[in-house]
Amino acid sequence: MTALAAPLAERGPTDWTSTEMTQRIARRYRAERNFRRLGLLALLVAASFLAFLLFTIVRDGWTGFQRSEARLEVVFDPAVLGVDPAAVGRAGGDRLLATADYPALLLATAAQLGPAADTLSDAAWLDLRETLQADPTLLGQRATIWVPVRSSIDLLAKGKFDLSAPSDSRGVSDEEVADWRWLERENRLRTGFNGAFISGADSTEPELAGIGGAALGSLFTLAITIAIAFPLGVLSAVWLEEFAPRGWLADVIELSINNLAAVPSIIFGLLGLAFFLNIAGLPRSSPLVGGITLALMIMPVIVIAARVAIKSVPPSIRDAALGIGASPLQVVFHHVLPLALPGIMTGTIIGIARALGETAPLLLIGMRAFVTDVPQGVTQSATVLPMQVFLWSDDVQRGFVEKTSAAILILLVILIAMNSLAIYLRNRFERRW
Repeated sequence: MTALAAPLAERGPTDWTSTEMTQRIARRYRAERNFRRLGLLALLVAASFLAFLLFTIVRDGWTGFQRSEARLEVVFDPAVLGVDPAAVGRAGGDRLLATADYPALLLATAAQLGPAADTLSDAAWLDLRETLQADPTLLGQRATIWVPVRSSIDLLAKGKFDLSAPSDSRGVSDEEVADWRWLERENRLRTGFNGAFISGADSTEPELAGIGGAALGSLFTLAITIAIAFPLGVLSAVWLEEFAPRGWLADVIELSINNLAAVPSIIFGLLGLAFFLNIAGLPRSSPLVGGITLALMIMPVIVIAARVAIKSVPPSIRDAALGIGASPLQVVFHHVLPLALPGIMTGTIIGIARALGETAPLLLIGMRAFVTDVPQGVTQSATVLPMQVFLWSDDVQRGFVEKTSAAILILLVILIAMNSLAIYLRNRFERRW
């Protein structure tokens, strides 16, 4: 039996200078260095994948915030529009301007573009309507209007096609390339910030599609989610941690909450479809149903986070409050809950960030709908940002590629902001006992 394997009582002093001990220490240090190197390598691999993902999204998506437009000299001819100038100034004049024949006016005006007359977007007449509604005195007058062009011309202006490639493989025809070059040569084309992408809703035309409707739908949905999940989750955590009698009932409830936190999100979508739509009869694809469904999904997360935060408050706080005559309810709401609030808020924000990125439960309650209007309330049909990304990524038109990446950028910015807020709240209000 060697000295290292002998019982402790029979060993003599360890000879740290011996060859055996020197080799053993060297192996230990070598194993530690290898472990640190493997950890660093794992971080570098993960960071490289993340950097590649962000680079790809930014490369493809930053142009989604731009739109190419063609310059037109428009004469708002009442005869072409089918509007009586004398009736515009009377009651109902706004309705006359809203229902005028703007497509006919666009068709008559597009002739000035010559060979590039068909490069305008099919819905470019909407810009003519907005211009005349904003300034009715333009009726019968000439004005310079910039209107959106088709998606293929827009992508050409942004350099999205390799024009050196054969025409059958570059994704754009020779005629469209010739039209784009004519517009550039005649100084009738410009590319600038696309405000309609921020404020508009979905569209079948990539050059007109916007993210505003989905962003507002996400805002309505999250408002419903927070209004339901936060108070119910926190109150449930308070009852379980401070007032629930210890016994089998509390154990069953705690086990159920822990299991619900691990349930796949699509199961909550099935619940929303079966109960809120089919039984309760709530409006399909509305932020109201989406918010309730997501509230049920994140409530277990909030309960668990709130319980941990409440449990971290020292018992001496409770004992001191009780000692000066406070009731158990006053102890909780005047002392324990305010001290636990930073941890509760952190868990809540992380849960809300998870809800913001969910698509599976919303698919089942109909929020995959094609919605072309910005929702005005929680009961109207709407979609959300993750669902809008899903819809655009599934579209075959090449113009939606940059729209998809641009929407992902907006979603990532919101998620990063929410997680940063959670970190700030944790660091700003964290108490160390």
